[in-house]
Amino acid sequence: MTERTPRLTWSFLLRVFLKAALLFTLCNLLFSITRPLSLLGHLSLYNGVLPGRQRLPYGENSAESYNLSLNNLPAMFSSHVVSQAKAKDEFRVLLLGDSATWGWFLANEDTLAGQINAGDYRTADNRHIVAYNLAYPIMSLTKDVLLLQEGLAYDPDMIIWLVTLQSFPRDQQLMPPLVQHNPERIRPILTTYALRLNANDPQFVDPTFWQNSLAGQRRALADLLRLQLLGFSWAATAIDQAIPAQIPLRQADFDEDIGWQDFVEPTTLTAEYLAFDVLAAGMEMADDVPVLIVNEPMFISDGLHSNLRYNSFYPRWAYDAYRELLAETAESHQWPFLDLWNAIPPVEFTDSPVHLTPEGNKLLAEKILPVVTDWPTR
Repeated sequence: MTERTPRLTWSFLLRVFLKAALLFTLCNLLFSITRPLSLLGHLSLYNGVLPGRQRLPYGENSAESYNLSLNNLPAMFSSHVVSQAKAKDEFRVLLLGDSATWGWFLANEDTLAGQINAGDYRTADNRHIVAYNLAYPIMSLTKDVLLLQEGLAYDPDMIIWLVTLQSFPRDQQLMPPLVQHNPERIRPILTTYALRLNANDPQFVDPTFWQNSLAGQRRALADLLRLQLLGFSWAATAIDQAIPAQIPLRQADFDEDIGWQDFVEPTTLTAEYLAFDVLAAGMEMADDVPVLIVNEPMFISDGLHSNLRYNSFYPRWAYDAYRELLAETAESHQWPFLDLWNAIPPVEFTDSPVHLTPEGNKLLAEKILPVVTDWPTR
């Protein structure tokens, strides 16, 4: 006896449609309630089928760089080599900072982390120093603290936090998309450390119930998939950013201008305007993991109106005031601190006042490494 095939009547098609719509609705409701994106971010081909990336994924042109920007922190860290098991003799150093430390227009081996890892450097107790590049483009101390919180789960022995004045303005702390799209992680930090930032700032992205659904999160899900698929091309080429054959040089001549941020003339900078409380929060968050704060090197011009400005970022009055405040704050809290603002020759800067050449990063590593190698005995 043969099984009869259901007739394709309008009533049958309507029932199929209603069942499919119900199933679709239930899936969306379940996705919105459970919010599994963080859990899905931990599922990764990297550090298994694919090698781990040397820096956190960031990029806008995946066709040229086999990279992309996304806001899922677990996915970003799961793709990074830091998520590999720590070796028994490893002294694990996490680097925090901006695009200069991330390595703008640099191959991975030419970044600060790459220069540190190029040699067999060891601590006084003979542990192998391994640096992990957890820097991320866009200048904001709050962004750094967000990445620090995630990085502490990977058993670091030391943190090196590279900072510059451009990361300190309070009104820039919530500007990075990575911060805006992770309010559930940032708000507890603001509360725990009593930071002078608005937990209800409209810049935070708070998805509605529908936006948290399967349909509403389709872009985020697609980014998770793209990150995995791009990994194959990245593993084959080691290309994670498009580096032009000719890198434009930073500006060396300036207008007769001493403005910085909203200030058009010299003003007394205070901790009210500069987010030293966020820096302090990061130091407290690290707990017993030592943190070395490094005032990162910058280009110092000798061109037109260089008597008014060090570079296109900073007029002299603003940067000098910042350096003084940073040194005083580090001393008052007894924070380990290196001021390397003028440690690298001007010729070793590329397209911005903080982006270094490979040789510049080599020189920077040589300035920092003596502190790291001596750390366990300090």
